[in-house]
Amino acid sequence: MLIMEKFLRFGRRQLHTIISREIIKPSSPTPSHLHTYHLSPLDLHAPHSYVPLILFYPNNKGNRSLTANEKAQELKKSLSQTLTRYYPFAGRINSPYNIDCNDEGVVFVEAENDSPLEKFQNMSEEDHTINQLFADGMVWEDQDCSHRTGLMGVQLNRFACGGIGLAVSISHRVGDGCTIGSYMTHWASVARYGSTHHKEVLPLNPRFIQSPPAITSLPLKSSDSNDQASCADYVTRKFVFPNNKLNELKNKVEVNNPTRVEILCSLIYKTAVEAAGSGKPGSFKPSFLVIPVDVRKNFNPKLPETTVGNFISLMLVTTRQESEISLSKVVSEIKKEKMELNRVQSMQQAVENVESFMSRLGDEDLENVAKRSIWCSSLCGFPYNKVDFGWGKATGATVILGSSNRTGFMLMDTPDGSGIQARVVLGKENMEMFENDKELLSFCQI
Repeated sequence: MLIMEKFLRFGRRQLHTIISREIIKPSSPTPSHLHTYHLSPLDLHAPHSYVPLILFYPNNKGNRSLTANEKAQELKKSLSQTLTRYYPFAGRINSPYNIDCNDEGVVFVEAENDSPLEKFQNMSEEDHTINQLFADGMVWEDQDCSHRTGLMGVQLNRFACGGIGLAVSISHRVGDGCTIGSYMTHWASVARYGSTHHKEVLPLNPRFIQSPPAITSLPLKSSDSNDQASCADYVTRKFVFPNNKLNELKNKVEVNNPTRVEILCSLIYKTAVEAAGSGKPGSFKPSFLVIPVDVRKNFNPKLPETTVGNFISLMLVTTRQESEISLSKVVSEIKKEKMELNRVQSMQQAVENVESFMSRLGDEDLENVAKRSIWCSSLCGFPYNKVDFGWGKATGATVILGSSNRTGFMLMDTPDGSGIQARVVLGKENMEMFENDKELLSFCQI
């Protein structure tokens, strides 16, 4: 049933039509003893904002020949089936500490767009029309976010070329990047096999506490956007670093066996700090590299990667002197921080690690930390590009950064696994220097 039509314009006139909107509920009811899902202390640190992932699929038939309507029906059916396993996603936020698993369901929108898939796949994130690809505008901290109680939204976008974009938004309050990756993999396997029972499915994580203690929010979550927004216009650029170039980069540091992510993270951070100083003598200012890290694999007993929730601790690398901004120094500091995180083997220790992180910040001028922090999120190794609903693997996967007003970058594997793509957010003036840095460009795909 037609609900509404939206006319968007960028470049030529573009028609974007919402053709249906419905609520998908779990295929079987959630048992009464599971109706209250308690959030863990680490969940409470995460904002109730929506992590927006979109997967692009070209017009190929994969193993089966399906019409667009048949694909939509299979997605709805398999979504309903997966929600019986991931039952909190179909619930509603009931209080700051828990979710009411009441099976109210997930919004599922179907839309048609008369532009080709490639236009959106290559679109700059400054063009906010890409947000129209997500159900009800569920992209990070939209203006209605604080009033929303739903935890997930899906929109199936059909492009003029016959390709599709499957956009999924999940509240950060119930999961991190690993949660979203495992959920999408499970959903796709159910769609391919038509059942949740084709293989063993690991359960949701056990709740670690029933009455979470009050935990002070990280100061950077609330202060950085206001402090930075007043001093710069932010722009996003994408850079691709082939694996062979990253191997060359590894040979430039005096550290044993740096990983691709460690070396690339160090290069981007170094270049961003230098760009902020405009390369002028005496312009260097202390800077901070903040890296969220998944610690679920460290827990004892070990938690499966399919465990739902936020299992993120933070690493902090502080650069106080200009001499400390060398690649070798930054890689070395990242490795030291990772060794400390290896000691985190329980929820209690993970919470203590966050408290330790905040204590370290307490010794700093928080306003200065907010302005001089650079965040790095790595989604390398996550299976987004391998998600196959029965019509082949995605040719592109993107977590939309949105209108971020803080300096940082996100790393993801290229679709073919031949390298890493980095999406970098910097102030406009700093980006002009960053994207012309000769050392950085020497390791980029031209």
